[in-house]
Amino acid sequence: MLNDTVTTGQELAWQETALCAQAGPEFFFPAPGSSTREAKQLCGACEQRKACLEYALANDERFGVWGGLSERERLTLQRARQR
Repeated sequence: MLNDTVTTGQELAWQETALCAQAGPEFFFPAPGSSTREAKQLCGACEQRKACLEYALANDERFGVWGGLSERERLTLQRARQR
């Protein structure tokens, strides 16, 4: 039996057309204290933003910009959803 947390290829299909696939990982995982503005701007133009954000929330991604939100912003959203 498969574990519920196993991610299938279909669940990750959004990554193939996401704009981040055309930028390097350092763009979305900047050094501590560095700006995330450019990454967030790229996310804002991406059609896969919502799928990316939902993936990050479901998989407890704690680092980097996902779906246009920083680590702190995702934590705030997660807490708000739990209320």
